[in-house]
Amino acid sequence: MPFQAATAIPRRAVTPAAFVRGVVAAYERYGRDPAEALNRGQVAPDLLNSPDGRVTAAQFEALAGHAMRELDDEALGWFSRRLPWGTYGMLCRASITAPTLEVALKRWCRHHRLVTEDVLLDLELGDETAVVSIRERRDLGPCREFCLVTLFRYVLGFSCWAVDSQIALRAAEFPYPQPGHVSVYPTIFCRAVRFDANRASIVFDKHYLSLPLTRSAADLDNMLKGALRLTVLPYRRDRLLVERVRRVLRNARGRILGAEDVARELALSTRTMHRRLREEATSLRDLKEEAKFELAKQELMRGRTPIKRIAEIAGFRNEKSFSRAFRSWTGTSPREFRGRYR
Repeated sequence: MPFQAATAIPRRAVTPAAFVRGVVAAYERYGRDPAEALNRGQVAPDLLNSPDGRVTAAQFEALAGHAMRELDDEALGWFSRRLPWGTYGMLCRASITAPTLEVALKRWCRHHRLVTEDVLLDLELGDETAVVSIRERRDLGPCREFCLVTLFRYVLGFSCWAVDSQIALRAAEFPYPQPGHVSVYPTIFCRAVRFDANRASIVFDKHYLSLPLTRSAADLDNMLKGALRLTVLPYRRDRLLVERVRRVLRNARGRILGAEDVARELALSTRTMHRRLREEATSLRDLKEEAKFELAKQELMRGRTPIKRIAEIAGFRNEKSFSRAFRSWTGTSPREFRGRYR
């Protein structure tokens, strides 16, 4: 996957020094000097051995991008054979013509076996979730964490870019002990992270798989000029955010949820949630009203629940305020609506 070194260095440093040491280890494996790569990434020598050291996304992009070119190995020494420069770009090209993300990910997993069988990627579908997992077929040694994390970031980076949406993870699991830099995992994956698992896997909402790929071959050419930043920076826009908020509100069933409660369920800050909903031309208030109406309508159509109880289920303080709101939605009272449905 061709990468281009970034020139501007952002202030926030998140990528742990352990991953920088993973790049240096690749140079050691091939008997090469990492000095120029470290210089490109503006990595200070004392950071290499720092247990709490961090570099910015742009620094790591410059460092790893130079290393992959210089060593001609996009796997940076993880596997039993090199993955020459352009390998992951080839996987992108093989997947970009897929009609949906599901087809694209199935292609990615299948074609990844053509470049190495040291690890096998699989896509599994459940009733509500999808799981991408990695089976290790050889000992990855000290590079294990760096390898597994990066493989997932490759998959997520390409997938998010291809459908122009963040893919919000429900969970992530890794088959190694909790590292000292565990605090970075919620940033690059999600809050629900488990270690010492049986295998490496990431779990997300199955509905993302039905999103169509929105990118052209020309878009892919431009992306590949700076693709590594997709693997080190989370994709911001979530095209399923509105549906995820709807699901949280539906599941509340009578519980009054504040903005903080909804944001917590989405693993977002309140400010970020409000901003992203505005970007999708809606608001939490509008979605709450919609959820109340849908819930009330369903209960009225069932025909048995007392209207006072429906008001409580829909989150209203009393029957009078519920009736007033329902009339504003439909032009009729709840009793009239129920009667017409019958």
